[in-house]
Amino acid sequence: MANLINEAEIKATWAPIIESATGISDSNKLAWMSEYCHNHKLYEEATLSSVLPSMVKGMGAVSFPSAFNTAGSAGDGSGDKSPSLLPLAMQVAAQTVGLDLVPVVPMAGPMGLLSYLDFVYDGGAKRDDAKLANVYYFSTDSGTGADIAGGATHAAYEFVGTSRIDGNDIYKVIGTALIDANVQADFRLAVAVPAATVELVKALEDHIPGFSASNAAGDPFKREDGERKAENIMGLSLFSKSVAAETFQVAAAVTREQVQDLKQFGVDAVAQVEAVLTNELTQSINNLILREMKVLGYRNVKSVFPAAPLNVLGNSTGFDLKLPAAADLAGGETVASVHRRLLSQILAAANLIANRGRRGAGNFAVVGPQTATVLQAVAGFVANPMANTISQAAGAIYPVGSVAGINVYTDPRKAWDDYTVVVGRKGDGNSPGLVFMPYLMAESVQTIAEGTMAPKIAVKSRFALVEAGFHPETQYVSFEVTNDAAGATWSNLLNLA
Repeated sequence: MANLINEAEIKATWAPIIESATGISDSNKLAWMSEYCHNHKLYEEATLSSVLPSMVKGMGAVSFPSAFNTAGSAGDGSGDKSPSLLPLAMQVAAQTVGLDLVPVVPMAGPMGLLSYLDFVYDGGAKRDDAKLANVYYFSTDSGTGADIAGGATHAAYEFVGTSRIDGNDIYKVIGTALIDANVQADFRLAVAVPAATVELVKALEDHIPGFSASNAAGDPFKREDGERKAENIMGLSLFSKSVAAETFQVAAAVTREQVQDLKQFGVDAVAQVEAVLTNELTQSINNLILREMKVLGYRNVKSVFPAAPLNVLGNSTGFDLKLPAAADLAGGETVASVHRRLLSQILAAANLIANRGRRGAGNFAVVGPQTATVLQAVAGFVANPMANTISQAAGAIYPVGSVAGINVYTDPRKAWDDYTVVVGRKGDGNSPGLVFMPYLMAESVQTIAEGTMAPKIAVKSRFALVEAGFHPETQYVSFEVTNDAAGATWSNLLNLA
């Protein structure tokens, strides 16, 4: 409860500042940016308070500050003044639109833990011939697809079905002793597979019919049975993954002449260079997030269509959208109907995410510029208002609008004829999928080259992009729009009469 109060206080302190500086008004984004700003301020205070002018080499004779022997205080000394980097970090966070597609959990240090929850079938009890026996559910990759006789510890392994996600067999164990780790050894012995993987069944991904009912068909208990029956138990499992911050970094230099000459036109050369470096970091983070989403999306499709061949890019073709043949176009297909096919495919991907992950349907799609043009022409498309805020980075991914409940983003870095589509669902830190964990969103260091006396600027970002949950791939679907046999392409279809 105390943590919730602190989070509320942190948001109340920082949210107005962030909104005023960046124009961001989304409550969820303000929440994690407030937490990040709080951590960043603590980092700067701890760092700057330990820096003395005497620690800075190559600055000549030491001159201590007049007020306090710390950099950044009133009356600076001979050492370099350590600037506040929080505004730069806020700018990078605001401009990185990719962070709107994934949950963000700020890190308080270079190492951290990502904790997430999952619900499992944890066991229970069943009345059998007036005798209470333990009931336990597990999935395995080495089952037989049928009932298996138990060993000395467990009476039987009853086949329940197969996992919807990975196809593993699910068994119910009825034992004569307490269910513990011995179930693994006993089952492996029963199927004669020592290396069989045995794990608890995930309740959301793999619902077991009849777990809370009187039978496998899902019928409710009669009153007299409900009075005597001991409930089966569902467990709440907390899992943690250790993560380490990784780094993107880029630097640039300007000459003394450039600094001097550009001042004549009112241009700050150093500020311009820093803005370009910031944009480079933003696009690098966006690219990393989209790349990992694309990979997970193809992995999800391949698990649903394992027999589907791979296309030239090495991706599964089981969910690709095939353009209509020329004969279809001549027989009644129109531009609008063909374009509608794309929207239908995106909606199918969103519903496949809901079916596989059981957390909800996909709510965004990332497409190339030509594919975005097709979606913008579909009836029902609502254009996104282009607000003049700091959150619009030149050349980076940006939202173009929404259609049928799907937020559409365009990646201008894609080639004009790149017809790859990534559909995903943004959850929270407790849901499967990608999670972005920033430690230092942006840090800028300026130095003076000894030979030229020209400024050099280096900008870096430290963060972790983590796959959370047991099946993070279920939150994404990737597919492509492929040509028909006659070679028709989107370019042809855009120009149809």
